[in-house]
Parts: sequence; structure tokens; C-alpha cells
Amino acid sequence: MAGSWTPDLKRWGKPHYLAIAEALADDIRNGRLTPGTRLPTQRALAEALDLNFTTVSRGYVEAHKRGLIEGRVGQGTFVVDPTRTAHSGSAAQRVGPVDFTMNLPPEPDAPALQARMQASFSELSGDLANLLRYQGFGGTDADKEAALRWLKGRGVDTNRERLLICPGAHSALFSVLGQVARPGDTICAERITYPGIRALAAHLGLRLVDLPMDRHGVDPDAFAAACTKVAPKAIYLNPLLQNPTTATLSRTRREAIIAVARRYAVSIIEDDAYARICPAPPPSFAELAPEITYYVAGVAKCLGAGLRLAFLVTPSARSALPVAGALRAATVMASPISTALATRWIMDGTAEAIVQFVREESAARQRIVASLLPAETYTADPHGFHVWITLPDGWTRSAFASQGRSAGLGVVGSDPFCVAGTPPEAVRLCLGGPSTRQQITHGLEVLAHALEGSPALASTYI
Repeated sequence: MAGSWTPDLKRWGKPHYLAIAEALADDIRNGRLTPGTRLPTQRALAEALDLNFTTVSRGYVEAHKRGLIEGRVGQGTFVVDPTRTAHSGSAAQRVGPVDFTMNLPPEPDAPALQARMQASFSELSGDLANLLRYQGFGGTDADKEAALRWLKGRGVDTNRERLLICPGAHSALFSVLGQVARPGDTICAERITYPGIRALAAHLGLRLVDLPMDRHGVDPDAFAAACTKVAPKAIYLNPLLQNPTTATLSRTRREAIIAVARRYAVSIIEDDAYARICPAPPPSFAELAPEITYYVAGVAKCLGAGLRLAFLVTPSARSALPVAGALRAATVMASPISTALATRWIMDGTAEAIVQFVREESAARQRIVASLLPAETYTADPHGFHVWITLPDGWTRSAFASQGRSAGLGVVGSDPFCVAGTPPEAVRLCLGGPSTRQQITHGLEVLAHALEGSPALASTYI
């Protein structure tokens, strides 16, 4: 029966995807399918049963959830040994749906690295009483020394007077925006940009003006035109592995933007979230134009989203004072536990080991993307862990997201990223977090099949 299983779905009187899972359970229970049996590919089963590919995919997802089957990268889908399943956790924990929505770095799964990370965390308990007390604002001398080492690894060479340790990039951006602009003032940003800056600008009553982009990022000429027309106080940029488009500004493009910013006395807010992921990135704005750049380097995208910590470098020691006041008023201090853990990881080399894992795992996942998605449909960076898909004619972002949800896959349409105008028919896929390569492969196979066909074939309405 290996690879040729063709169940009779009519007898179950249920939607086809549920009938597939029921038929699998029944055949396993009655010995018609034995542990280790290789099942047909989803495409082959869809053809054999004259069903939509997505329906079969949903059936396999449901069977995964019930612990009936498992996928093996490069091999196929197999019937699970129920005795092994009983001792290895629930099926939902092992497989589960694939969430492409949250932009998290891949989570380290190498036992040695996991043990190293856990040991560092456990060692903090020796100073737990102190870590549960209020700390001086801005971090201890040891914390700042670690932060300076981390920044120097990106090429940002600064001093302690310009450095602030913040409880995450959002708090840093919030405080900087509140100091460089007042309600009603204008801030420029990429037309397609990180949604967080939209929320922060709205909360502060700032006008966000969009700048057109090409595949290299923001157009410097358009920035110059905006400066003469709306006199912005600052320009916000996510210039490295931009979220969501994956674009990276070249050094030439950065220098052109700096020239405009200097000419019109506009501050640059550089959100360098992926600073340590690229092994050889272009120089940062903070390196090229330190006197006008507020540089924010969060560690969430490099070490883990739950480590809410960011290093903020201001243009001068004087400009650090009002930003520090705003941070202190809004946040009191960065979490001593998070700060101490990051400091330990940076100083003992664990942080660099995590970064190296994220680089290598992201590259492996990007190779999976390249093997499954048509090259003309997406943009990506070999070192990044998200992908920007431009949908083929006929697809809308809402229809594609709905199609993904029906197969247990989450994707994000372009709407939250668009500063102005009509959002493009595009979606962002994130390849990190707890998802395994096996799950990534399965989810991309489903989406690749959808991209190959007509949206009409994916309709689930009756």
C-alpha cells in the first residue's frame, strides 16, 4: 500500500479534509496502514481523489495534529508508530500548523548551544536578589561595556555618554520620536515599512509621510523633494534586511540619503534590527553620519524576541539627556534580568554562537524557499528569515491569506506595512520561530502550489 493509499471518503459523511484524517485513523486502527508506511504525496493524493490540493493539505495537517502521521524532510509523509508518539509529547507540540506571521529568528535546536544558553540563565540565580531590585537607569558599567562590544561588532564605535540601554527597540524609538518631533510635525518613512513606526507616530500625533522605494530601498531624490515640501524633522529607516521587503540600502544609497539629511537638517533614525545577522553588511548610518543619527540596535531579531533589550546611540552626549529623561519617565529602567542575561551572553561568546546559528539556519531555510517558490514571485536575502511575496495576477492579499489559513498556515498581507496609498498585492512570510525545516517545507509546498494555480481553484465557499 506504500505510496498508493486511496481512501473512500464518501463513507464518512464529513468535509473531505476531515474524512481524510478519519480514513487514516481507521486504516491505522484496523492494520491496513502500519507504522512506517509511506503515504502518497499531497499532490498525488489530490489527483487520485480528484480533490483540490489545499483540501488534501488540510487533511494531512489534521492527521498531523492527531499524531497519525509525520513528515520527513526530503523523504515524504509516513504513518507514525503510536507507541513512539505516546512517549514523545503531543502531536500538536511536535508538528502543529505553520505560523508564517511572526518575524522571529529561528530558535536554536543544537543540544550543545541550548545547554550553554540554559546554563547562562541558571547562573543568574546566584545574584537573583540583586536582579529583582531597582537598578540605576541606563545599565551598569558592565552592561554598557557589553553593549559597546556588541555595537563595535557592527562597526558602531561610540562612547558611554551617547549610549542608553533600553527595554526594547519600541521604547527607544518612542523616546527618540518624542524628542525630535512634536505633535503635528512630519516624519518621513519608507512607503512600505515596519508597522511599529506607524503605531508610534499615530500615538505621538506625528504625520508620517511615505517615500517611494525601488528594489534598493528609499529613493534619495524623493526624500529631497519631501524635505522641500513638508520639512520633516526626521527620516525613519530600517535599512538592513528591511521588514518587510528584505531590501538593504547600499553604501552609495546611504551616502545620498545622508547628503540630503545634512542639507535640510533632518535627523536620521536608524532601526538596525538585523544588525548582526548579515556577515558583511554595508556601514551603518551611525558609522557614516554619527552627528545626525539616532541608532537603535535591538537584540530581539538576533538573539530572541523575548529578550526585550535595545542599545540606543544618540548623536551626542547632549542629545542623550532628553531621550534618557523620556525613557526613564516611560519605562523606569530596562529589566535587570534581561540586561544581565544579554551582558553575560555577549561577554562569554554565547551571543555570537546564537547569531552564527541564526545565520546558518536562516540560510538553510532560504534555500528551501528557493527550491520551492518561483524566483519571480518573491524577494529575499540569503541571510534573512523573512520573505516578501508579490502575488501573481488574479490573487489578492486577502484571498491568499485566507487560502493559507484554510491549510493551517498564517501569512501577513501588505496592509499593516503600507504608510499611504493602496497596499500592493503582496504578503510577508516569516521563516523563524519554533517552526522546523520540515514544517517550513510543508507550508511552502502548499503556498507554492497555490501560486501556480488560479485563485478560483482555491475558493472554499459553497
